[in-house]
Amino acid sequence: MKRRDFLLACTGAALFERAVRAEKYEQAGLPRDVRITRVVGFNVESRRSKVAGKNSRLDVHGDRATDRMLRVYTNTGLEGIGNCRAEREEAEALLGKNPFDYYQPDHGRMVGPLGSGTMPLWDLLGRAVDKPLHTLLGSGGPERVPVYDGSLYFADLLPQYERSWRDRFREEIDMGQAAGHIAFKVKVGRGAKWMSREEGDARDRQVLRVIREHGGDEMLLGIDANNGYDLEGTKRFFEEVGELNIAFAEEMFPEVVEELLELKAFLEDKGFETLIADGETQGELEVFKPFIAAKAIEIYQADMNRFGFEGILKEAGWAKEQGLMVAPHNWGSLVGFYMQLHVGRAITNFYRAEHDPLSNEILVAEGYDIDGGTATLPQEPGAGITINESKFASDATIRFDVSA
Repeated sequence: MKRRDFLLACTGAALFERAVRAEKYEQAGLPRDVRITRVVGFNVESRRSKVAGKNSRLDVHGDRATDRMLRVYTNTGLEGIGNCRAEREEAEALLGKNPFDYYQPDHGRMVGPLGSGTMPLWDLLGRAVDKPLHTLLGSGGPERVPVYDGSLYFADLLPQYERSWRDRFREEIDMGQAAGHIAFKVKVGRGAKWMSREEGDARDRQVLRVIREHGGDEMLLGIDANNGYDLEGTKRFFEEVGELNIAFAEEMFPEVVEELLELKAFLEDKGFETLIADGETQGELEVFKPFIAAKAIEIYQADMNRFGFEGILKEAGWAKEQGLMVAPHNWGSLVGFYMQLHVGRAITNFYRAEHDPLSNEILVAEGYDIDGGTATLPQEPGAGITINESKFASDATIRFDVSA
């Protein structure tokens, strides 16, 4: 190609790209003169309403958790806030850019240097077009999103409750119900590390019976072993507790397609209506494809913060084709709970959002309310989260602060 023809071709491509971009901005009602001027990475520590004890793998989880977040400032005064694990180098790549260049409305996603941590850009987009974030992700889900209390750890192994653990579990159910919950996930698997196999399995069963008796038949009850059982142990476990009407069983053992299909067949043969949930430890979405194809897992639990909105929506799309559901993993993240709710409003195959009872005074998130086992979302633009500036100044931990 001659130099003149090459330059004309390049010019034509540039003009075409500019025209496509202009059409996108016009159709979406996006401002074109917005530029990112500053990005602040910060951590927010939240406090849990109780001490979360051990699970089958890890020691006491405590009463604190941290969200890694970004504030994205622009020349127009618009600001985006959200969870993001990106570091300084990725944040610097945003400076001087129009944030909406990263938006791909035809694909329903954000791209760019933040990887899966796109929540600040979605929040910024929602504020710019005056729409709640979930309406930008989709519109298929219910107005009230089903949730569950995921905070029932091994309270019986905490020294302060070892003599009164039955009463403590009753108290924790009361706490969850007072917070608006009717669904609870209970940790099991004590025999994997903290007790002998026989004693631990027996204690798991005792705890579930105490909780079911106290919470009543209408309470939705799920379990999570954090891979603390094996296949045969799981079968024996359900032989003993099947009458308790376990709604879902999460991570009973490391996920293998053939073993999960065997468990699924066992549960069906016994007449148990327990759904199999798994996937929180996976680092790549592609891992789920053989499980989805075989319908070996019924509820997929890729981590909300690890994969972000784009990853969870992709997983949900794959699962929906097979009539399967998603319920993103979200322990240890207040903002991750809010993210789940936006996904739950956007799609039709969302199971329940995992609630870790956390709070802090930095983030103001009015409208995220739990009642009757479901949660509402704010109708404010974006994620509906604002900053208490005085508390931010005194309590937030700044990781970096970069400006154009």
